[in-house]
Amino acid sequence: MKLKFLGAAREVTGSKIILTPESGKNMLLDCGMFQGKGLETDSMNRELGFDPSKIGYIILTHAHIDHSGLIPYVYKLGFRGSIICTNATRDLCSIMLADTAYIQEHDVKTFNKRRAKKGLPQVTPLFDQNDAKECMSLFIGVPHDMKFRINESLKVKFTNTGHMLGSGVANLFVTENGVERHIAYTGDIGRPSGRILAPPVPFPQAEVLITESTYGDRLHKDVSSADDELLETVIHTCVDKGGKLIIPSFSVGRTQEIVYSLNTFFNAGKLPKVDIYVDSPLAVNATSIFRMHTEGLNKEIHRMMETDTDPFGFNSLFYITRQEDSKKLNDHKKPCIIISASGMAEAGRIKHHLANNIEDPRNTVLFVGYCSPSTLGARIEGGAKEVSIFGIPHQVNAEVRSLDSFSGHADYSELIKFLDCQDKNAIRNTFIVHGEYQTQINYTARLKEAGFGNIEIPAMRQEFEV
Repeated sequence: MKLKFLGAAREVTGSKIILTPESGKNMLLDCGMFQGKGLETDSMNRELGFDPSKIGYIILTHAHIDHSGLIPYVYKLGFRGSIICTNATRDLCSIMLADTAYIQEHDVKTFNKRRAKKGLPQVTPLFDQNDAKECMSLFIGVPHDMKFRINESLKVKFTNTGHMLGSGVANLFVTENGVERHIAYTGDIGRPSGRILAPPVPFPQAEVLITESTYGDRLHKDVSSADDELLETVIHTCVDKGGKLIIPSFSVGRTQEIVYSLNTFFNAGKLPKVDIYVDSPLAVNATSIFRMHTEGLNKEIHRMMETDTDPFGFNSLFYITRQEDSKKLNDHKKPCIIISASGMAEAGRIKHHLANNIEDPRNTVLFVGYCSPSTLGARIEGGAKEVSIFGIPHQVNAEVRSLDSFSGHADYSELIKFLDCQDKNAIRNTFIVHGEYQTQINYTARLKEAGFGNIEIPAMRQEFEV
């Protein structure tokens, strides 16, 4: 059996791993899009390193675009196998992949206008909304904790990782020469004390372990302290300074967590009387899916829903879908909170809100999750005095804050505790993916201290026999 790493190898995005058994069809573990590398990103996404028509199955750990975003592209290039994932992941992909296609079509249209003025040839998007729609016919959703028989030599069981709604360790049971082997691919691992999601659970013993390392060199603050900091930031910005609080936030997962915390403040009478706008059509649709899949939510949410039927809605909260309503926020003079995608400020409506508000010192930009090093969000969060947005320079006069405790990724202590369900001596190979290279080196040292051995940090396109 062979593993070939074609993404998230010594970097964070683009998760893709080819698993080639001795007999049977090739499998692709995740099919993620590279993000946040500017013009380089497009060529990285187009050059897959494999023939999609020769892939029998895609095993999808969760719906985030850096894990699922190239599914319409491989469909366009001839993939017609099955995509196996949890039910919630399937439902989220139905809106997230279509949204990604729309953003690409819109961005390419704008990009081509500039190229036409320079006499340069036109470019095409990786895929369009029709590809995103048609590939959904290949999805097969299964519940968490059910061992699903894909064929005579392959079974899969997803066990909850608590990273996002529907996320799960892909536990693969592969039979070769009459012997069943277990490969566990964690995808992304969430926090044991997440605000809204059910916590990660132990997973079956693995012989080969592939695990993420995004926050493998840092520790988060306590979740409750993050809520205190969020409320303090709201009061400081909207009451003390009379400004706007701009929160770049991923539409799926992080936005619902922020809204839930604000809802809790509202119910407790702590939230100042300011309007709150969730400016993202995707976030609106995703919130509806969260309401549908309450099996993925934690006990605290279920208790709250006994008295508050909608933990993602209250009187001063407004969900915005229409573009014209989004543009009206540019002329909104009163203090308010604007939550908009994307979390790394690389695309979507958040870039317009930053362009219109980042030069005013009364305002605050609050980052609530991980930003890849080369993204606009990372430049702002990193202290840049000036940034380019839509090709126009803007002075960063607004206050900039960060709350990494809202991150959906476990820190190194939580990661190791999650993996502690495994007998280290029974694991023959451990592969570290989905992290910056220096972070992975630091995390590897901590794993060795915890008793893990035979650890590899795969390079891009590196192949291993396991």
